[in-house]
Amino acid sequence: MPRKQLHLNAFLMSTGHHEASWRLPESHAGANSDLDHYRNLARIAERGLLDSLFLADGPVLMGDPGRRPAAKLEPTVLLTALAGVTEHIGLIATASTSYNEPYNLARRFASLDHISGGRAGWNIVTTAGADAARNFGLDDTPLHHDRYRRAAEFVEVSTKLWDSWADDAVVADKEAGVHALADRVRSIAHTGEFFRVDGPLNVERPPQGYPLLVQAGSSEDGKDFAARYAEAVFTAQQTLEEGIAFYKDVKQRAEALGRDPDGIKILPGIVPVIGDTEAEALELDAELDRLIVPEYAKRQLARTLKLDPAELHLDRELPEDLPDEDEIEGAKSRYTLVVELARRERLTVRQLIGRLGGGRGHRTFAGTAEQVADTIEHWYDSGAADGFNIMPAVLPSGLEVFVDRVVPILQERGLFRTEYTADTLRGHYGLPRPANRLFDTVDTHEGHTGIGLATAAAR
Repeated sequence: MPRKQLHLNAFLMSTGHHEASWRLPESHAGANSDLDHYRNLARIAERGLLDSLFLADGPVLMGDPGRRPAAKLEPTVLLTALAGVTEHIGLIATASTSYNEPYNLARRFASLDHISGGRAGWNIVTTAGADAARNFGLDDTPLHHDRYRRAAEFVEVSTKLWDSWADDAVVADKEAGVHALADRVRSIAHTGEFFRVDGPLNVERPPQGYPLLVQAGSSEDGKDFAARYAEAVFTAQQTLEEGIAFYKDVKQRAEALGRDPDGIKILPGIVPVIGDTEAEALELDAELDRLIVPEYAKRQLARTLKLDPAELHLDRELPEDLPDEDEIEGAKSRYTLVVELARRERLTVRQLIGRLGGGRGHRTFAGTAEQVADTIEHWYDSGAADGFNIMPAVLPSGLEVFVDRVVPILQERGLFRTEYTADTLRGHYGLPRPANRLFDTVDTHEGHTGIGLATAAAR
């Protein structure tokens, strides 16, 4: 019996995920705003038959611009450009529910889905940090639970807007002079706690129905949100045991809500540093760590831990007295991951900075292509993952070596596709096209009888 195949997403970040990658002689220090650089990465990822590529984002300058290239192109704009140089690979953009409005964002993702022929995905984030809040006239980050309540309503409004056009609304009947059937395009008349939106959307229903819905939070609120809405989850897990526990937890939460657990794909991040030999890979990993500027990295760590940088000493372990997770209103799950990693392995601040420099808490693995394939297979077979979020330490070389050396091994083992067999991102992930909630199957063009907007909105 053929093995169930895993899913692979390429998480692209300028010169690579290692914060010192831009300092390598071969790195293009201006890659973060270079369209040709991203076109090249997209073509490499598609050559490797990867399910999708993904761009992180936030409405704030991320970190210290002295530390690494920090500027970012807006992801839905960049992915629209990449849609023109690719044919199959999915295109996932991060967008915040805290600092956008549903109508504008639903329109952007519907447009990307049309332009790409059904390859769009939305990584739904709630955005933590007072620096982002201040860009939108707020003094501080909204409370963690409030951000997730807003996010839930945001997704509900967005899906209603995508459903505001029936799939068969456009008839383009030139002889009759009818382009679209008026009763197949509806207002959504949404009034809720955070949003009041009339609709309908001014873009026809996306080819996929909805873009693929992705989520990346691992707090309790984040896991509840993922279980209810997400179809793919990007997560950071340091150990196999933690990966298995997270996988089971989210799947069980989804099942308790009446969802098919296989309808939500769990993809832990992995930062592969690959060499011809294990020693070569370890040396490349060490070379990158040597290029980290400790003072920059210490300031970034202090921000994560909500400490004054003066409280951190490079050659000592973390202070004993740290804030409790309940006191953190930012990225709760990432805070917990960093603290637990440091405590579990008794790392000094300098060592912790090195461990975080490659993937900000995602698992870094240095080894040969065979060893990387082995660890991917082991996690997959152990029930810790449905696939992986591949985060090359250096770009483009790290993506090239993964595609050219690791993917063929996974294909030989029957774990990964040898050709694209679907036309949409949902198809790559083996997920169905969502039914339209605002147009019941009893609707007809003549003598239209619908379920009524109030009933549909209550679903």
